Amino acid sequence: MAFIYTKKKDENDAQDVSLLDLLPGVNNPYLKTEQDFTPQELTQLEQIEEKRMKPYQPVTILLLGSGGREAAMAWKIAQSPLTRKLFIAPGNGGTDLYGENVPSLDPEDFEAVSEFISAHGVDLVVCGPEAPLVNGLADFLSEHHPGLLVVGPDREGARLEGSKDFSKAFMIRHNIPTAAYETFSPGDQEPAEEFMDQLTPPFVLKADGLAAGKGVIICPEREEAQQALSDLWEGSVGAVGQKVVIEEFLEGIECSVFVATDGTDYVVLPVAKDYKRVGDGDEGPNTGGMGSVSPVPFADETFMAKVEERIIRPTLEGLREEEIPYQGFLFLGLMNVEGDPYVIEYNCRMGDPETEVVMPRLQSDLTELLLAMASGRISEYRLQVDPRTATCVMLVSGGYPGQYEKGLEMIIPQDAPDIMLFHSGTKRAEGKLLTNGGRVLAVSAYGEDRHEALTHCYNTAHQVLFEGKNYRHDIGYDLDLD
Repeated sequence: MAFIYTKKKDENDAQDVSLLDLLPGVNNPYLKTEQDFTPQELTQLEQIEEKRMKPYQPVTILLLGSGGREAAMAWKIAQSPLTRKLFIAPGNGGTDLYGENVPSLDPEDFEAVSEFISAHGVDLVVCGPEAPLVNGLADFLSEHHPGLLVVGPDREGARLEGSKDFSKAFMIRHNIPTAAYETFSPGDQEPAEEFMDQLTPPFVLKADGLAAGKGVIICPEREEAQQALSDLWEGSVGAVGQKVVIEEFLEGIECSVFVATDGTDYVVLPVAKDYKRVGDGDEGPNTGGMGSVSPVPFADETFMAKVEERIIRPTLEGLREEEIPYQGFLFLGLMNVEGDPYVIEYNCRMGDPETEVVMPRLQSDLTELLLAMASGRISEYRLQVDPRTATCVMLVSGGYPGQYEKGLEMIIPQDAPDIMLFHSGTKRAEGKLLTNGGRVLAVSAYGEDRHEALTHCYNTAHQVLFEGKNYRHDIGYDLDLD
């Protein structure tokens, strides 16, 4: 027998898995022998195995995106001896501190991305935002650049984020704990109302497709839910005529769990908690995220054992059963309901602003992790985590998440120990730093506890100057600060 290795799911269950899992375009996950492969497949498998046995070599990386998430990832990637060259496309007013910005390159212009890869000898592509993945970036690159390493799932895997209806059905098929739900298309007013009759307020409505983190509406009253349903069908958030998921409201506290996987093995990155609403006390409309903290006190060993047993392993096994390859980050938005985890949502990438606290706590090499994910070598990776607390406060433009002004001049403080300024919506023009988005700057900091880290964040936030600056003053306060 050839090309066989053993994946041990737990101490009592060892499953033989073929290296065929790593062969692009071949999805049968069951045991294979040499006779089951074509000569071409054998050659490819030999090349894969040869790569697996070699130490990593420095690589040229193209990081796609322009937000605080990509800034934090670029900051960490730049620290690695395995990073030969880092391009960030399009980048922002701060990412050029860590690599070379490519402001003219649109991550959703796949032809332009492909041309850049060829022209600059890119070895590894890392996609920060979800939209290119949902639209098939990984599929396109696999077809046009065989052998290119890509962190991010293909179009089918990205449906876990791209369609709330698909992801909820996936959870039900694989017995993954989640809220009860039904999906309704335009014109389904009567069955939607009948389903709402079965629920206890508040009502949770979700746009089926991508909505930049703003597609979830929680309605305390029935009449409000009926109006929100009509508005979503009409495209108030997301596409006109889209499906809408209505689900039961789960009472609990949320956290974000990030899984780095090569489709077979995985590591769990530091757990974080983010804050979505724009105002103090969780008031006001949802945003892309106003701040984050890590670690999360209730995500202890007992809770995380349940997460792995009930959610992470069944999710990865479900993907393999459905022949959906997945090499990338899997973001689990979870609700802790009396000590039990439930999935609120899947995302096919890292979260923002959670990445701005996860990256500072990652002591091990991020570039090595990215290479391991893309080349099927996660089992070799040894995760190391900084024991300190990291917190993040997001500074936003006045009026955000509604209308806001861009192009306002900014003044930011000098670098300080244990403080990290991750640019999000910024740009440089004529030697000045200007605002260029709703979420402008992520102020992240270390501390021996949350109180110390948040004190650093808020002291620094006070020193950042631009007209209309706004931020929440209560990040992390719900976690019973000492």
